[in-house]
Amino acid sequence: MEINTDIFCGDASDILQDIEENCVDLIVTSPPYADQRKDTYGGIPADKYIEWFLPISKELLRVLKPTGTFVLNIKERVINGERSTYVMELIMEMRKQGWLWTEEFIWHKKNCYPGKWPNRFRDAWERLLQFNKTKQFNMYQEAVMVPMGNWAKTRLKNLSETDKIRDNSRVGSGFGKNISNWLTRDMAYPTNVLHLSTECSNRSHSATFPMELPSWFIKLFTKEFDTVLDPFMGSGTTLFAAEKLRRNSIGIDILDEYCQMAKEEIKEKELCHFEKEEEYAFANK
Repeated sequence: MEINTDIFCGDASDILQDIEENCVDLIVTSPPYADQRKDTYGGIPADKYIEWFLPISKELLRVLKPTGTFVLNIKERVINGERSTYVMELIMEMRKQGWLWTEEFIWHKKNCYPGKWPNRFRDAWERLLQFNKTKQFNMYQEAVMVPMGNWAKTRLKNLSETDKIRDNSRVGSGFGKNISNWLTRDMAYPTNVLHLSTECSNRSHSATFPMELPSWFIKLFTKEFDTVLDPFMGSGTTLFAAEKLRRNSIGIDILDEYCQMAKEEIKEKELCHFEKEEEYAFANK
């Protein structure tokens, strides 16, 4: 089955209206943060951000399948010495719009360079907010399992009697655990903290994220030939990740230079993939 990658240049709030409803399996995007990327996207003030974003999130709610997921990479900034509340306010307004705020992931930037200000230190993390239309959404947790690692050699070495039963949480969350269940396992489920560096092969965009970031969510929430949407695609990192994992994808960006950049790089990657397939076929004649 052929993989399709569609790129549209224009305002996301306009282009999304032409996309069929309930057709997207996953939305992964990083829109311009408040008062940032002024040189490329103009910079949306924090006090105007919700007004700007809600028409877009309304269309995203329409195009997402009931079983789909929306992952929003966003970060508040410091204004006049204190954290802005626009991200929290946006979450509340999106819930009123019909979104379920299902989970929050933290991206820990492993290679963040050091720094300080008079009243704070350098941020080394960003939020990835998970929203859904319903409580029953597709999630393929086994696709992102990680090696047990040293945890198996330390925590599992000497188990207490409590570790061998289903011990309910002391905080009343309703979640229980049985540590002994992991004795014979090689792989474990990850936490909601992703430890990834900020390095990216494409340095032509003002705010790229590493391909591993969208790749992780694509593996977690979709299967082959599902459709992934990035309404603020920038230089196309999400689309490249989707293509590599054999997912269909749709990318939107308001800047023509980024749309052209993404189209050219996707063509190069497709050509490279085609040449490798030909080499493989020739070698196995």
